[in-house]
Amino acid sequence: MKIDNEFLGTVCAWLFLPGELTSADKDSLKKAVIAIGINANDVERAVEALKPVADSNLYYMQELVQLVAQEIETLHSEITSREDRINALNKQLGVRYRYDNIIGKSKPMQECYTLLDKIKNSDSTVMISGENGTGKELIASAIHYNSPRKEKAFLIINCAAFNENLLDSELFGHVKGAFTGAMKDKKGVFEAADKGTIFLDEIGDMSSTMQVKLLRVLQEGTILPVGATEARKVDVRVLTATNKDLKAMVETGEFREDLYYRINVINVHVPALRDRKEDIPLLVEHFLTKGCEEKGIATKRLAKRAIEKVFDYAWPGNVRELQNEMERLLVLSGEDPTIPMEILSPRIREFGEHTKVQGVRVAGKLKDALEELEKTMIKEGLKRTNWNKSRLAKELGISRAGLIMKVEKYALDKRKIYA
Repeated sequence: MKIDNEFLGTVCAWLFLPGELTSADKDSLKKAVIAIGINANDVERAVEALKPVADSNLYYMQELVQLVAQEIETLHSEITSREDRINALNKQLGVRYRYDNIIGKSKPMQECYTLLDKIKNSDSTVMISGENGTGKELIASAIHYNSPRKEKAFLIINCAAFNENLLDSELFGHVKGAFTGAMKDKKGVFEAADKGTIFLDEIGDMSSTMQVKLLRVLQEGTILPVGATEARKVDVRVLTATNKDLKAMVETGEFREDLYYRINVINVHVPALRDRKEDIPLLVEHFLTKGCEEKGIATKRLAKRAIEKVFDYAWPGNVRELQNEMERLLVLSGEDPTIPMEILSPRIREFGEHTKVQGVRVAGKLKDALEELEKTMIKEGLKRTNWNKSRLAKELGISRAGLIMKVEKYALDKRKIYA
């Protein structure tokens, strides 16, 4: 119900109640509703407040107050039930994100679990590094749900998804009138996650201005909403992630050095799938089993030749690419319980067939033959690593700057390579 443009919540009235209630003094009606809301069991007090509204209808008013009291009791039961449900869901999340529920038994993953177990009770900032699709968000979730803050909020923000102004408002909030369209105060995620955890994904895409504001939060534990004049205290654990080389960005001035050391107190590196290939069969089984359960069909498996191709593939998109491929195979395999190699995506099925160096010179100058071989290796390596120069340079045993020079020397173009 709304009186003088103020929302009062739910108001109960009988259809046959005399007109005094509908034409009552508004201030008296507001007081009556407030009195009921403050203490629904105090019937006499509530009735006293209602007397100016309907002094001659005390019987109706008593029943009305009793009804509201019952309604509040019902709402209280519903709230309690919801709180119990939320607690149950939090427990489920805690189980879901236990380290031993993350798929992977390889040495790199075991080392990752060991580190996660050491830092779970800490409030230190954590930077999670790794390529796209490796599961950095899953690791961040595991850190939160195994920490003392697990009962509080866990909020995720992708810094690359917002421009500078929107990210400022999203992180730190704004006050009414701060800008066009700011019709009311809005809490940012730092306030909303107070006593909890924030995961800032793609932090390497954060502007220099926003880097300064984030540094202030980490140093002083305060935020300044857009348009506000007074800082507000917050208590939030900050986890960050990036697939960029922040150290290199510090050297080029793209990322603040002081912020880099603030967010990188603890570094958790999530290995690429190609560096933990022994986990591929486990992941394949997990995704196929989960997909079959969701679709309500019998469990399927990959044929021997299919699993060999899956194992040999480089997986530049990592676990996410593998998961998407398994979903695709479940759709295309029909009722066949065994998924054949022939329906694998062409890039996986044909992987390795075009990476062998064909037609290497056996005559002419050695220098020319070596350059031709070098160009082919770099070209195929760029395709395999999805144009990740840092990774390819490491594989080739040369510096990143040296690789860039060779890419320019051979006029290798990303658009032409993927054409």
